[in-house]
Amino acid sequence: MLDKTDCRLLALLQEDCTYSLQALADAVNLTTTPCWKRLKRLEDEGYILGKVALLNPELLGLNLTAFVLIKTQNHSSEWYNQFVNVVSAMTEVLGFWRMAGEYDYLLRVQVADMKRFDDFYKRLVNNVPGLSDVTSSFAMEQIKYTTSLPL
Repeated sequence: MLDKTDCRLLALLQEDCTYSLQALADAVNLTTTPCWKRLKRLEDEGYILGKVALLNPELLGLNLTAFVLIKTQNHSSEWYNQFVNVVSAMTEVLGFWRMAGEYDYLLRVQVADMKRFDDFYKRLVNNVPGLSDVTSSFAMEQIKYTTSLPL
């Protein structure tokens, strides 16, 4: 069970994971040893999955965000495993979900431009048999983006 101090630590780490142990401890009114023990427990229990740097896709030339909705008629475990393996290996895919509703899968894809998206699309449909509908929408403007979970 998480208490207020755990939640505050997690919120601070979501804000900036480069805070020093001392800065984190000060922010939650602990000394460094109990703060470190809490952080270690949060990692051991799986609340903290990793620590990363968030990069600016535009500065890296990855200006096109696409959301790809997929329908399939094949729901066998063999097909599913192949599909998951193929899509998971595609570095352009930043998010991949199995859905309830009209579509079976949703992909968030980040590429440089429409030509690179077309290359991605062709690889997808040529490497995964049994896709019955692949529909793509393209982001015109990013209004909100966060990796912080509401605590």
